Amino acid sequence: MHRQELLQLLDRHVTRFMDEAGYVRRARDFVESNTDVFNREHRPMHVTGSAWVVNQDFSQVLILHHVKQDQWFQPGGHADGDADIIRVALRETSEETGLEPAHVNLLSNEVFDVDIHAIPASGNDTWHEHIDIRFLVQIDSRLPVPGSDEAHEVLWVNLREASAYNNNRSTWRMVEKTRRLRTALKHGQPVDWKAFWAERRAQGVL
Repeated sequence: MHRQELLQLLDRHVTRFMDEAGYVRRARDFVESNTDVFNREHRPMHVTGSAWVVNQDFSQVLILHHVKQDQWFQPGGHADGDADIIRVALRETSEETGLEPAHVNLLSNEVFDVDIHAIPASGNDTWHEHIDIRFLVQIDSRLPVPGSDEAHEVLWVNLREASAYNNNRSTWRMVEKTRRLRTALKHGQPVDWKAFWAERRAQGVL
């Protein structure tokens, strides 16, 4: 994936949430105007990738208590020069959960959510912002999740309780999208995710 492919992903991402729509515009303008956006040293912002992880029936989400930030978040991290932001999100999910990549199931190549948030200065790291590109991922909640040294704890939590662990607008937005998707899903039937995604977007669900 090249920077232009990320721009195409952002162009296709239509959201009903006004705050996210603003992030998409900012992200697109920044990525279009800068070349080294996948490098963590790039300032004042750079691109990161993460995954919103749901279980089999979308009733639970997987969150991690990150060591560095001392907060609960979805799996994700720096691209470290990798312009394939989908690969970044999947790699970070596998590394932070301790699960083999085969157990990390990408539900769609389309962007699930876009967020821009500030990272405070810490040590030699100056204040900056992350353009976080999120994708929807599914993991079987019956699998043991060993975690990694990047997280104090890894938990499956009920969808309705996720915001109790992190009450920022970003988490609420992804919970709301998941709730709407769960309502729209036809349980027990095979899902053509490409068609499903297009239909949900046409209906304004995402």
